[in-house]
Amino acid sequence: MSVRYIVIEEHAGQRLDNFLHRELKNVPRSRIYQMVRRGEVRINSGRVRVSYRLQRGDRVRVPPVQKESRKESPIGEATINQICRAILYEDEELLVLNKPIGVAVHGGSGIRHGIIEILRHARPDVTLELVHRLDRDTSGCMLIAKTRRMLLGLHGAFREARVKKRYDAVVTGNWPQGLRTVRHSLLRYTLQSGERRVRIDRRGEKARTDFEIQQRGERVTRLWVYPHTGRTHQIRVHAAAEGHGVLGDDKYQLDGPDVPRMMLHSSSLKLPDGRRFDANPDEMFLETWSGLLGEQD
Repeated sequence: MSVRYIVIEEHAGQRLDNFLHRELKNVPRSRIYQMVRRGEVRINSGRVRVSYRLQRGDRVRVPPVQKESRKESPIGEATINQICRAILYEDEELLVLNKPIGVAVHGGSGIRHGIIEILRHARPDVTLELVHRLDRDTSGCMLIAKTRRMLLGLHGAFREARVKKRYDAVVTGNWPQGLRTVRHSLLRYTLQSGERRVRIDRRGEKARTDFEIQQRGERVTRLWVYPHTGRTHQIRVHAAAEGHGVLGDDKYQLDGPDVPRMMLHSSSLKLPDGRRFDANPDEMFLETWSGLLGEQD
């Protein structure tokens, strides 16, 4: 085995970690991240982060790596059926899914199979790529590209805030009537355990979230949420910073009623071409909300 050098052409615009994951079959993402952090993988002889987006003409150094020979754990038929039933729309270039809670969008960090691996297993003859991400415990509308053209087009649309997003959320307490917009810069950091977190910090990336009251309960408020930027954990941190954390959020919300799931759902995505995709909350979300309203009686 020897060092390989790959000149980027058709994969321009793709994240480095996703590119390496496809190039290095059976190499876990944790090992790929380690290789990039140590500088074993280089772009044009320089170090980059795993989130770096490849550009046409980039020269990628891929070191020799011992691929794992272990067999992949099988994906159960029930899991495949669950994800396939969640498909809301599909054409030749795009697949839209109502992501269930509790399922990661991709494998890694001890998770063997996420949404994208399950779909690739079910559709081995189709090219499938994640357009964006949802947290594991967030449900709802997400996009999977089936062509390079669609992937790059939607990546650009998300970066330029031309995809309009709406979330359905239930937060603790009585959300103030006049609080429509929250602007706090967000900084990512990592705990000693390796868990990723986000905090309010002037040194972080600028972020804006708009909130609209749907309905009030005795100790909770249901909101429409419109994130104008797409920072990690943005809605959760912005809501918690105002004293009204998302119910069921075990990272940023410490008070409020106990609920069986995090009450955050991606309900709608509107694309620049005018198409809008809506995803209804699951029964657990709706039943939990009904139960919270029932506490008023």
